[in-house]
Amino acid sequence: MADLRRLAGALRHDGGAVREAGPEDTVDGVPATVVARPASADGVAALLREATAQGLVTVARGAGTALDWGAPPERVDLVLETTGLDRLVEHGAGDLVVVAEAGLPVAELLEKVGGAAQELVVDLPPARLAGGSTVGGLLSTGVSGPRRLQRGGVRDLVLGATVVLADGTVASSGGKVVKNVAGYDLAKLLTGAYGTLGIVVRAAFRLHPARPDRAFVIGSGPAADVAAQARDVVASQLAPAAVEIDRPAGSDVAEVAVLLEGTGAAVGQRAADAAGLLGGRVRAEQPEWWAALPGTSGGPTCDGSTLVKATATLTGVAGLLAAARESEQRYGAGVALRGTAAGVLYALVTGSPEATALAVGHLRAAAPSPREGTVTVLRATPEVRAALDAWGPVGGLDLMRAIKRQLDPGRNLAPGRFVGGI
Repeated sequence: MADLRRLAGALRHDGGAVREAGPEDTVDGVPATVVARPASADGVAALLREATAQGLVTVARGAGTALDWGAPPERVDLVLETTGLDRLVEHGAGDLVVVAEAGLPVAELLEKVGGAAQELVVDLPPARLAGGSTVGGLLSTGVSGPRRLQRGGVRDLVLGATVVLADGTVASSGGKVVKNVAGYDLAKLLTGAYGTLGIVVRAAFRLHPARPDRAFVIGSGPAADVAAQARDVVASQLAPAAVEIDRPAGSDVAEVAVLLEGTGAAVGQRAADAAGLLGGRVRAEQPEWWAALPGTSGGPTCDGSTLVKATATLTGVAGLLAAARESEQRYGAGVALRGTAAGVLYALVTGSPEATALAVGHLRAAAPSPREGTVTVLRATPEVRAALDAWGPVGGLDLMRAIKRQLDPGRNLAPGRFVGGI
């Protein structure tokens, strides 16, 4: 049983707040007991120190736009809201670096650095961005959008982080200048770990100059042909900023969208060359589905559906597209597939729990190993979770468990949310 008085006492010099949890304070269906909102890194440290002393399980929450991703935690005693840490700490425009607290909404960060004609190239799904997704949530889920093809994913963009461990220890790694290469490991370990290793309170990111001119090239055709064309564009000298594929559920046809960025007339020439490769058309506006999760145009995911992340090699994307159609024909599930032609895609699977589990298994057969690709379930109903292993084969699991034991030996941070019950 959580002692609210002692938890509140931990924040007495912080200006934060502690309250009893309400019906809305759940994490993927698991109800919480207490909600705390510290206002500083010291407050987070004091709170975690007290929570761990009481034997409580703590789960961090920002805007909650992906709180049902990953697996449900084993239990939730304390929800630690990071929204009280919402400062833009520093914007080193000359160094192309920004330092922000974990509770700052990504949309606000983008707006502020955009004033200096710079950007953090993460391309969050529009629904998450509009929902106030925070810097901490960005790192926790490790999600990256279309332009990861050229600029890299979140792990490539994070330069360093300040983290509070379960026992209240404050640890920092990395730096805030691009040329600093020491100590990045902690920040990268926490990226995509769903808050199971530590609570990020501050992070530094690499920025890129905004490219003022852009053009999209759109093509469509049989899924296998689109995959081959997209592969050709990725391998070409056109330097596309993004090459995205969208294959709606139940369709034998897919669409490919290529983004060219830069300055001046060169963008138009590259777009014309890309249109020649695709047999497509050039347009100024992005397609409606750009950067959105599959099955949507940026709104919430369909109720009862299963959201899956699938990775593959560049040549393996065609196999995933074929497996999506085969799954529908064999098992009666709907499988919409969308993402980068370089091999990071999201699938929305609809159907009964049994059909969904079979469809996910068929997708995994097309991405058969951690080296060649993986298929993991991000969001699903309890019935679907009971019918399949959400994570599938994962490389380095023993090492990941050892890191969990070292950083969180008491399993006080979101136990069970990550792969292998971590």
